[in-house]
Amino acid sequence: MAASPSTASPLAPVTDDGLAACGRRVFEIEGQALAAVADRVGAEFAAACRLVLNASGRVVCTGMGKSGHVARKIAATLASTGTPAFFVHPGEAGHGDLGMVTDADVVLALSNSGESDEVLMLLPVLRRQGNPLIAMTGRPGSTLAREADIHLDVTVPAEACPLDLAPTSSTTAALAMGDALAVALLEARGFTADDFARSHPAGSLGRRLLLHITDVMHAGDDVPRIGADATVSQALVEITCKRLGMTAIVDGDGRLLGLYTDGDLRRSLDDAAVDLRATRIGDVMTRAPKTIGADALAVEAARMMETHKISGLLVVDTDNRVVGALNIHDLLRARVV
Repeated sequence: MAASPSTASPLAPVTDDGLAACGRRVFEIEGQALAAVADRVGAEFAAACRLVLNASGRVVCTGMGKSGHVARKIAATLASTGTPAFFVHPGEAGHGDLGMVTDADVVLALSNSGESDEVLMLLPVLRRQGNPLIAMTGRPGSTLAREADIHLDVTVPAEACPLDLAPTSSTTAALAMGDALAVALLEARGFTADDFARSHPAGSLGRRLLLHITDVMHAGDDVPRIGADATVSQALVEITCKRLGMTAIVDGDGRLLGLYTDGDLRRSLDDAAVDLRATRIGDVMTRAPKTIGADALAVEAARMMETHKISGLLVVDTDNRVVGALNIHDLLRARVV
């Protein structure tokens, strides 16, 4: 009985060097494929971008098999970079999901052969509805390429598969073409980092780009502050009550004069000249401490703390009035760090 593919013995000994050489060869072949496709990015590509930019609807991506996986990823990339898009499985589309496609949508259909039956079956309905069609194929003379309003040629010289069967270079090329579309559209729309964050609010990137100091700082009566005439012991009480490991020292108008921290207190305890009940806080405070504005991003506070090796920051307004305070634990709870 012949051995199954999963249990068959290799015909030749497999060495680590041989495996690594095979991996490098794949990179080389796929790199050449990408270079060949890049040379064909021109007027048709620009026309596809303009078609999407001028559309009032979304980009509906579709494809079968490996092309479908690539189409799904392209839809996700477009949607997260400012171009509303979604994926429709061509098989499911023929059984009702085509109802999700409106006449305002642009269809992006992927098929390396350009002859996928499930995709071609949709063309008459899309034509009757008036949907513009962008095709991405590896055969410019295929049915899908001919029927499309715009054809993006992703033909590759060879697959990385030594049998020239498994989609490898071709799917990489299609994926890269999708990324090229997304990035070109992103730049044309003036899409910003803030825009990107708004579509990724649940991720760490979203938190880093959306969360401001005002979202995490302590404000109002929760901000530790005392006057310059207060004693060190009074500062200790304020630090203990507000639990931020520090207190601001302010003048009568709330403007920042200095900062006193847990670390300063430990140094005061080691100084025989400091009487906790008699020494004025203005004599031992840190003058001109590091501060941050309320409109800054929370990630900037994390960066400042790391750079200056501190665990807390006071938040001041444009007149140097203390309006808030935060420490590293606030940033940790907000998952900024």
